[in-house]
Amino acid sequence: MTKPTLNDLAAFAAVATHRSFRKAADTMGVSRSALSHAIIGLEERLAIRLLNRTTRSVSLTDAGAQLLTRIEPVLLELDHALDTLSEARGAPSGLLRINANKSGARILLRDVIPPFRERHAEVEVDLVSEGRLVDIVEQGFDAGVRLFEAIPEDMVAVKFGGTVRFIAVAASSYLLDRGTPRTPDDLKNHSCIRQRLPSGKRYRWEFSRRGSEITIDAPGNLSLDDNDLLVGAAAAGQGIAYVAEPFAVPLLRSGQLVEILADWCPAIPGLALYYPRNRHMPSALRAFIDILKETERARKADA
Repeated sequence: MTKPTLNDLAAFAAVATHRSFRKAADTMGVSRSALSHAIIGLEERLAIRLLNRTTRSVSLTDAGAQLLTRIEPVLLELDHALDTLSEARGAPSGLLRINANKSGARILLRDVIPPFRERHAEVEVDLVSEGRLVDIVEQGFDAGVRLFEAIPEDMVAVKFGGTVRFIAVAASSYLLDRGTPRTPDDLKNHSCIRQRLPSGKRYRWEFSRRGSEITIDAPGNLSLDDNDLLVGAAAAGQGIAYVAEPFAVPLLRSGQLVEILADWCPAIPGLALYYPRNRHMPSALRAFIDILKETERARKADA
């Protein structure tokens, strides 16, 4: 039996972890066809099937599950050793993958990534921006960015960007025609522009004042899945939108939007970068967090 190469075993581990050739290929930066050929070659050399494959799913055979259990710690330790070597050279290198929501990606691109790239040119940054909350370990990311309150408890979180407010906004023309809501309960008599989450569910609007909390399934016959589209529709007089304040600020300043129910929209903990608690931290991620903390200290000093 010809012994498999390290690349073959790493390819198998990626497919087995993601249960998907597409996701594994994206993580490894290779084509799906190349990855498929590598797995076929590995199975031929070992003379045993490791994966059950259909057009819709990938699952482990018993032999594949046993192999993954044995090689995962070895591959992880190898990554650790190579990362330690990188630290000894004094310069982080390799690939740093971060999954972020759109607002988090904007802040990182504005404040953190430019100085990080200047100091650590040998690190390739792969920033993926999407609305859904993913399992960063399963999807092959080193870290993620989401609202602090949405981060799983088993993760380490590093807050940045300050607090955030979710606010209700509408065009002056709409308010002149329909009246201005004074309490969240008044929204039942208005046309609200609803937000559809990546999960398919509609976002329920949350308000709070002096310890009183209200959650509303806002009424309306228009649903959108993007914050920029929400504020654009509100500015066009289509109804009331409820969004994170930074998305509405430009149109509030220009007068195209008006904030309503301001006293029902307190600030909440904002964004945080998070990563697995019990895994070795790559030197590239450690360096990224150092710069993130630097920019956060500077932001607080200027506030």
